Amino acid sequence: MNDETPDHSFPTAGSVFGSPDTSPGFMFWKTFLNWQRELNTRLAPFNLTQPQFSVLALTGWLTRFGDEITQQQIADFAAMDRMHVSLLVRRLLEQGEIERKRNQSDQRVWCISLTDHGRDLLARTLPVVEAFDVEFFQASKEHNGLFKPLIAD
Repeated sequence: MNDETPDHSFPTAGSVFGSPDTSPGFMFWKTFLNWQRELNTRLAPFNLTQPQFSVLALTGWLTRFGDEITQQQIADFAAMDRMHVSLLVRRLLEQGEIERKRNQSDQRVWCISLTDHGRDLLARTLPVVEAFDVEFFQASKEHNGLFKPLIAD
């Protein structure tokens, strides 16, 4: 089927958008995927992906005052699926970037923290990610305004 012959089985009659490219949700999703793909490229030299970096950075942030945190707390804070967080934590454990220890008050619970290697990796990657965010979202602000409410002038 081509663009000239509409597929009448697709329920376009109920859509307020003329095409996916005019849907804010679809455009947000495409923008997110572009952001994630480019960030993954920049994190590749550090052997990290964007989701792995996020768990690493959140672990650093949530433990910055010496608090013990769990995988569930990371998942809750990031609004991520706990199974996805579990896979990311496993990968970071294998790489030696985070460690797990039993909770002192409840031996059934595992707590997550950065290793020295993880702290060093975070210190090296955080400037890369933040510089990319400024670059990407400034361009987004100038071109389509999708993130304009999120970016300070």
